[in-house]
Amino acid sequence: MIDGSTRVFAILGDPVAHSLSPTMHNAAFQALGLAAAYVPLRCAVQDVPQLMRALAMAGGGGNVTVPHKEVAARSVDGPSARVRLLGACNTFWADDGAVCGDNTDVAGVAAALDALEPPEGPWLILGTGGGARAAADAARDRGTAVSVVSRSADRKQRFEGWVRGVGIDQAPAAECTVVINATPLGLAQTDPLPIDQPPPRAVVAFDMVYAPGETSWVRAMRAAGLRASDGRTMLVAQGAAAFRCWFSGKHPPLDVMRAAVDAALR
Repeated sequence: MIDGSTRVFAILGDPVAHSLSPTMHNAAFQALGLAAAYVPLRCAVQDVPQLMRALAMAGGGGNVTVPHKEVAARSVDGPSARVRLLGACNTFWADDGAVCGDNTDVAGVAAALDALEPPEGPWLILGTGGGARAAADAARDRGTAVSVVSRSADRKQRFEGWVRGVGIDQAPAAECTVVINATPLGLAQTDPLPIDQPPPRAVVAFDMVYAPGETSWVRAMRAAGLRASDGRTMLVAQGAAAFRCWFSGKHPPLDVMRAAVDAALR
């Protein structure tokens, strides 16, 4: 029952109608008997700081998705070291009167790739936004070089400059064994594929986007002979890490969260 003691959490983005974060987290809250509710809030970029503060100060918090992760990073009072490094925030809450922020996407990328058992070799990252930075940081944690593809030459140049600045090696795209779609392409059924053909040495393809029956790109990469998966494993892993930020000392019910996501994507 929702009453005056209910903690309200939200995902902020544009679009958010596709997000399964509310399904996943509400299942977790119910399983643990927590007085909490999670809702999707589509919002404009200029509204993000006020919404984050209002939700956090009321005892809740939430997540931030495309295209607002970078403004979210600038809006928190207490950014984690990861947020400062990436310039992207996807999780927020309040602590002692301050809005805190973290980036749990890195943990999500790592979990999704571990499930695919990637070989040694560089990663090709498609995109230059907050998800792409999280993928690059996951590569940095493993001492892996990266290459980047972007439709914008300027954004590609800025991203590569950031990569060099944080000490990540770069490699030619043709040498990459892992391909990661960190763009929003695939959210709509009419979207083109992020890339049509994988690099010649690619073995694994990971799509941050998820959709019922998997995304077209995942199916295309699997047809090309790669081990491929969509973003559901990342969603659960980053959601579990966010849960730990909101409910200190409580363990997220991972099986419940996975089941809720899988059921919604059948």
